[in-house]
Amino acid sequence: MKKFLIFSLMALVLASVLAACSNSDQASGEDSDGDSDVTTLRMTWWGSQSRHDQTQEIIKAFEEENPDIKIESEFTGFDGYFEKMAAQASGNNLPDIMQQNFGEYLNQYADKELLADLTPFVEDGSIDVEGVSDTIMESGKKNGKLLGIPTGTNALTAFYNKDMLDEAGVDVSDGQWTWEDYEEYTTAISEATGEYGARLMEPKNLFEYYLREQGKTLFNEDGTALGYEDDQLLVDYFERNLELEEKGAIPNYDTIQQIKGVEDELIVRGEAAFDFRWSNQATALDSAAGDKPIGMTLLPGENNSQGMYLKPAMLWSISENSEHKEEAARFIDFFVNNIEVYKIGGSDRGVPIKEEIRSELSADLSETDQKVFDYIELVTENSSPIDSNFPPESSEILAELTKIDELVMYGELSAEEGAEQFRSTVERIMSR
Repeated sequence: MKKFLIFSLMALVLASVLAACSNSDQASGEDSDGDSDVTTLRMTWWGSQSRHDQTQEIIKAFEEENPDIKIESEFTGFDGYFEKMAAQASGNNLPDIMQQNFGEYLNQYADKELLADLTPFVEDGSIDVEGVSDTIMESGKKNGKLLGIPTGTNALTAFYNKDMLDEAGVDVSDGQWTWEDYEEYTTAISEATGEYGARLMEPKNLFEYYLREQGKTLFNEDGTALGYEDDQLLVDYFERNLELEEKGAIPNYDTIQQIKGVEDELIVRGEAAFDFRWSNQATALDSAAGDKPIGMTLLPGENNSQGMYLKPAMLWSISENSEHKEEAARFIDFFVNNIEVYKIGGSDRGVPIKEEIRSELSADLSETDQKVFDYIELVTENSSPIDSNFPPESSEILAELTKIDELVMYGELSAEEGAEQFRSTVERIMSR
């Protein structure tokens, strides 16, 4: 726990330093050479090294087509990203263009009115989203405003190392497996290979899926309380992980905290067979895994079609305090409508939201992108609508769930105590 607290403190300090060091020339209208005809935009995102490299190439292509705009980039891993954004928001220094996350963070920023309404840019054609489904566009809306344009479509995925599953005689390729199967398979794989059967699940997304799969939701319909009444659901989630960790089938937090990023994950090192994460991370996983064959399938559960859902991989948003909203909108339009963007980035930010781009790309997809496209099609046929009822406090609530999960896994709280503490913490946060 000391490691966790020290890490959290360091992340906050780093965020403050980065905010203090951020470029503040966004409103100057001049580039570094003093050219007054060039508008400088700041843009930020999170991601793996491969995403950073791809995005820099996309920015270069945009600048070549739009010589009157220069983009200064700022990027980090996901850990610490929103702490950095919070520090910049407090200083009224948010970047012009920012990568935004659906759900807890989008709603938090919407509640504080930090994001520009993009509706006028869509209505006047500055951001062309013709042909994009209403369902996809709805994911970027909050309180009647369009606050983000989806970068692509995404879904939770059970990634698996095919060789390790074969060694244990396990096959999950059809997506028809239960949580009981998951326990059996991870144990069998660990015994057969001497490695972990699965990575330790992170609760922020996985507990929500676990609830959906059983017909429940994390938050109630109006986002004022938890959406489930029986704490045994969270107890069961905790106890499954505890039992598997005790068997040595999954790692503890000490091991997880040593992972330096997606490219360093246990599955790509051949040290864990299963890893539950978002489908757009297939590019980074495959690239890092080398010749290790990584498959994709639905998450476990008797009702996994009820639990699975499609979501925007992420969103492009414009800060409300930006003095160059029109120029920022031009970048978003370029990203959504230029097929070269997706040839560069593949499926890293999700499957393209425009059908004509998906169709044009489909004839010449990489092996990884074809795998992701096929998987999104599978989820489309085996899913239910996404839950969008995240309260503004949900990022804080989900952070508390992660802390409690860690306390339970370290044995400092029982599963029952953890479930009870989570509910009381949520009630305290939402009653403020």
